[in-house]
Amino acid sequence: MKIYVSGNKLLKKDNLPLKILPKLKKYFHEIEFEELDPSENLPAEKLIVIDTVLGIDKVKIFSDIDSFKPGCNYSVHDYDFFFELRLNKKLGKLKNIKILGVPAKLTEEEAFNQLKKEIEKLEIHNHFTFKK
Repeated sequence: MKIYVSGNKLLKKDNLPLKILPKLKKYFHEIEFEELDPSENLPAEKLIVIDTVLGIDKVKIFSDIDSFKPGCNYSVHDYDFFFELRLNKKLGKLKNIKILGVPAKLTEEEAFNQLKKEIEKLEIHNHFTFKK
């Protein structure tokens, strides 16, 4: 399984997933984690992405990008990632997505522990079949 991690290293409210990435890699050594560059094309038609989501209190799995509304754009990441997801869905290139939304206000330890539980659920239920 491959999980992409998105965020903006320069913005405190958008960098938590990237901060805990080394810990996730160490704990889930059987999962391939890769930083997702929102300025490039999406790497697959089935995606699992970890990203910061505003307006939630705990880590939550979203299965539909229509759950989100465009927010303020503080950087290229904010505009490009949401736009890229919507465009690929409309073109039929994005078949399935799971976004593990991480609230910005969690501590690194809280975010890691909550993500760990949600990732383990994904593994157990095998939501995706990926080709490597």
